[in-house]
Amino acid sequence: MAGTDKLSDKAIRAALKEAEVSGNARKLSDGGGLVLDVRPTGSGWWRLRYFVDSREKMLSLGTYPETGLRDARLKRDAERKRLASGQDPSEARKADKAARAQQRQVETLAAAGLPGPGTFEQVAREWVEDVHAAKVVPTHAARTLVRFEQDAFPYLGRRPIAEIDAPELLQVLRRVVARGAIETAHRLKDACGQVFRYGIASGLCSRNLAADLREALPPVPTRHLAAIVEPKRAGELLRAMADYNGHPITRTALALSALLFLRPGELRQLEWAWLDLDAAMLTIPSGLMKRRRADKANGTPHLVPLAPQAVELFRDLQALTGGGRYCFPSLQTKDRPMSENTVNVALRRLGYSNEEMTAHGFRAMARTLAAERLGVAPEVIEAQLAHTVPDALGRAYNRTQYLEQRRELMTKWADYLDRLRDGAQVVELRRAASGG
Repeated sequence: MAGTDKLSDKAIRAALKEAEVSGNARKLSDGGGLVLDVRPTGSGWWRLRYFVDSREKMLSLGTYPETGLRDARLKRDAERKRLASGQDPSEARKADKAARAQQRQVETLAAAGLPGPGTFEQVAREWVEDVHAAKVVPTHAARTLVRFEQDAFPYLGRRPIAEIDAPELLQVLRRVVARGAIETAHRLKDACGQVFRYGIASGLCSRNLAADLREALPPVPTRHLAAIVEPKRAGELLRAMADYNGHPITRTALALSALLFLRPGELRQLEWAWLDLDAAMLTIPSGLMKRRRADKANGTPHLVPLAPQAVELFRDLQALTGGGRYCFPSLQTKDRPMSENTVNVALRRLGYSNEEMTAHGFRAMARTLAAERLGVAPEVIEAQLAHTVPDALGRAYNRTQYLEQRRELMTKWADYLDRLRDGAQVVELRRAASGG
């Protein structure tokens, strides 16, 4: 390099001795921007003088004699190559220093069992806590975190989120598919997608890798909870329920499961304060219903008109549990509702396997038979099932305008179940309409 390597060790030692004697600092140039700042202390500082966008900048290259003349020249040449490639040596050094500091922090946190900043686990946990938990009920947020902890964090948790690629994420998801949990794999992919979107918004990554895997997983098999939807078999089930010889509270829970169109979790948590038996109405608070978190907090209650048969069952039950909070208290303590498995266990005792009938299957039975055998309008049935409709106006309409229709539905349904249980002949609506 022309105009470089002007200094020698002899000249440097002489300059250092002169500075000590005179007490004055001076600068020695070796060319190519390399300068030795000679100090009266007997040492010197190597600096590289360079320009970026016409602005002069200085970069420290070490001290003399710890960094000798030869090493200083090697450092100068390396930094000038960096500069020629379009990089600012000072900025590159700052970035390298920050990266090393971050890596040390990651290693320190990892040794303590904690995720480092910018890692997938750190971003995912932050998303769950700050975003996800604010939108869904606590149990939903907890399930999402468990999926991460079981299936994602062991493989991706300590990786910087910006360095993960689509094949790496796919490998994680395929481990879940391999154990037969296809639906869980899809749920995990969706949750990872939300974490990547959160990472993009936070400036920690630039792509949502989960979006690239939209067609990479096998489809979720269609799965329906077991339910009896044929009138003859429904009648057999109702007769078996009537002969149930277990606890009377459980027997009532079985009967009301068939009558009320409720989800099992809603039924078991019913409270006496929600019942107006004189008005034949059950009013379930919005917070108990299967809704989004915001709808739980701000939504209207779900109204369940009670047929005379249901009112009678509740009045009989009141003699057993009316002194407490819950209609169906736990057999161990009245301070908690009965177990979520109680009705399913009772069905098993009646001889119905999990592949034949479930507590949730009573809703499918009601939806199918009320539409096909009783000719009830689908929108009335859906309103009584408390299925969410697309818009707020529609939800309000279902809860108000359909109330009288739902009163009629619940009475018609209860009478139909009595006929099925008693073995009465039930003429199919379609056949009767066709005259066949």
